[in-house]
Amino acid sequence: MGIKRLLCISPGGAAAVHARCGPLRDWDLCIVGTLADAARALHQQRYLAGLLLDNGGGNAAALDVFFRAHWRTRWVGVFEAGLMDNACWRDLASDHLCDFHTWPVDPVLLNHTLGHVHGLADLRERSARGASADSAHALTGDSPSVVRLRAQIRRIASVGAPVLIWGESGSGKEVTAREIHDHSPMAAGPFVAINCGAMPASLIQTELFGHERGAFTGAAKEKQGLIESANGGTIFLDEIADLPKELQVNLLRFLQEKTIYRVGGTRSIPVDARVIAASHVDLQDAVAHGAFREDLYYRLSVIPINVPPLRERADDLTTLAEHFFSQYCNEKSPQLKGFSNRALHAIRSHDWPGNVRELINRVRRAMVLAEGELITPEDLGLNHIGLGPVTGGLDTSRASAERNVICACLDRTGRNISKTARELGISRATLYRLLSKHSIGVRAAG
Repeated sequence: MGIKRLLCISPGGAAAVHARCGPLRDWDLCIVGTLADAARALHQQRYLAGLLLDNGGGNAAALDVFFRAHWRTRWVGVFEAGLMDNACWRDLASDHLCDFHTWPVDPVLLNHTLGHVHGLADLRERSARGASADSAHALTGDSPSVVRLRAQIRRIASVGAPVLIWGESGSGKEVTAREIHDHSPMAAGPFVAINCGAMPASLIQTELFGHERGAFTGAAKEKQGLIESANGGTIFLDEIADLPKELQVNLLRFLQEKTIYRVGGTRSIPVDARVIAASHVDLQDAVAHGAFREDLYYRLSVIPINVPPLRERADDLTTLAEHFFSQYCNEKSPQLKGFSNRALHAIRSHDWPGNVRELINRVRRAMVLAEGELITPEDLGLNHIGLGPVTGGLDTSRASAERNVICACLDRTGRNISKTARELGISRATLYRLLSKHSIGVRAAG
């Protein structure tokens, strides 16, 4: 795990820490006396775990502001016993602390708590680093289908032949096209993406091929088309099946001759750009029904490639969810830390008809709507998915029901152990025993 750094905020200084908490073993300890000093320390050094020692003189409002600004550090507090009778301090502990103790503190138990919190924070940090590393590669995941797709991309990227990508809506066809471009000899050139179904039929020709001055009423000056603007790079024609049939002839000419004519122009303009087309429609079927030119189909499908739907990437679901959580972290509330076990189960159980686009939308919505520390199935709009069928005898059913109740209560309390134990009417020790019994991981114990 490396060096275990701990930031300790103690108004009484180092002497008070050692006198009241005993030896904090195996820690690289930084002790500061004020929140301003703590903020400076956190600016200079990353601390996975922090310890707040309060003797009753702290300011709950100031601490709330501080914790919201430094939520990436996992905090443990030690307070006077009566402080939790105050609603402000209860809210502070519930919203921002992984755990808390009261004076006089048991040094052994405090060391255990700090080690537990640091260990969980370290696991979360490694996961976040993995998501950041994956973000350098648009195709996140290690499922067999994605591994095969990445291998295909590496093989075809260096070849300049046209590529035809097939995949369901939202499966990542443009992401795949960008990966091909980024690994090609033309990576330094532009990547121009065109959705053939999004442009009005009356404008698509001038948008694709451009026009000369005076070509039609309102053409006050010449305009470079999108194909021409992709010179030296890649042009991505998404939803190619929606291209009007009369324009398919012009596109075929470009593929054959690598030249275009602007609308109203007489000179040919050479364009050196790789063409990647994509469709969620079976183009062979469109050809059979006369909706797509057969000669254009064969020109585009020199190298066909299929993007797998998300339902065939079950092994990637958790990784993708965490990846998008990290990617859109600026949209979430400071106290939101990640996904609950129930939420991850719901993600793995859903069949994702909208593919990756649906997953992105559900994760982003949950990050905005979530009220606790962890995203729940309700936040994702997947609360119709249970924790799975119960099989076995009466003992198995009882154990499953007990586990479900504990998981639901943990989600409601934001994984706060003390609050969960109180809500369930059991002691913290009993709750820890039940967590171990049912193999329930607690990401943010409190």
